[in-house]
Amino acid sequence: MSVDAESTQPILQSYVGFDSITSQIEKKLLKRGFQFNVMVVGQSGLGKSTLINTIFASHLIDSKGRTQPDEPTRQTVEIHSFTETVVERGVKLRLNIVDTPGYGDQVNNENCWEPIIKYIKDQHSSFLRKELTAMRDRFIQDTRIHCCLFFISPTGHSLKPIDIVVLKKLTEVVNVVPVIAKSDSLTIEERIAFKHRIKEEMAFHNIKLYPYESDEDDEQDAALNESIQDLIPFAVVGSEKTIVVDGKTVRGRQNRWGVINVENENHCEFIHLRNFLTRTHLQDLIETTSLIHYESFRSKQLLALKENGQQQQQQHH
Repeated sequence: MSVDAESTQPILQSYVGFDSITSQIEKKLLKRGFQFNVMVVGQSGLGKSTLINTIFASHLIDSKGRTQPDEPTRQTVEIHSFTETVVERGVKLRLNIVDTPGYGDQVNNENCWEPIIKYIKDQHSSFLRKELTAMRDRFIQDTRIHCCLFFISPTGHSLKPIDIVVLKKLTEVVNVVPVIAKSDSLTIEERIAFKHRIKEEMAFHNIKLYPYESDEDDEQDAALNESIQDLIPFAVVGSEKTIVVDGKTVRGRQNRWGVINVENENHCEFIHLRNFLTRTHLQDLIETTSLIHYESFRSKQLLALKENGQQQQQQHH
């Protein structure tokens, strides 16, 4: 083995083979599969279920949407989770979708976010308990929420005061990705102005959204994250229906002004949202949950346990 004059790294005289560690890891991971937990939060009637089904190109949740315009909006009254395993080119993804009650639907919306925050913290708590048991499982079932899709009503005005309160609470405990639902109800100009206003409000209220800035990011990561931050909130339209446009079958919606092709980025930002969630940031959303949100919860809990222990010792003496 010789040492190169320019670098302090030794040069191997023959091939050793440890570069195959990446494929060894990949093999193990493929066998085990991946877990991704998504929560949807927003008022009833914003098409939350439909959008989730459109993103993952499978019917995961039954929509509670109206079939007739005069029907009242059916609401989710408690938190439900749906698990589905989707497989793509040999990669197995266990998807856990957590559907929350439409908050802000009641006359009195005081503390309507509490069950949602409690659910997120309960998942952290359950993971911590399993982690601290003497005979812990080798692989702890992960139910921690990796991404919270926050649905904003397409009013074209500004965020509702309740949205700001809920967003502030959520961003403290989970990666929040805001989307403007049913954005086809706004013209392109209204959409641009609405997005701009929401960005300003979020900055004013110091609402920290995912992806967060990190010193570890290289130039490429930083540029990608910047492009995502420019797009947020994603203006989306979801549709599980297929329609024919120029002889091609696409997922979209027909309205009185014409056809909305969900997968056409000139019509809506669905493609950007889907690529962000699945193609570029899926692993980072999972990692950030563990390294930032869970870590912060864990250290607070363990410090509290330590303080309680010290107080009890002092009482005994």
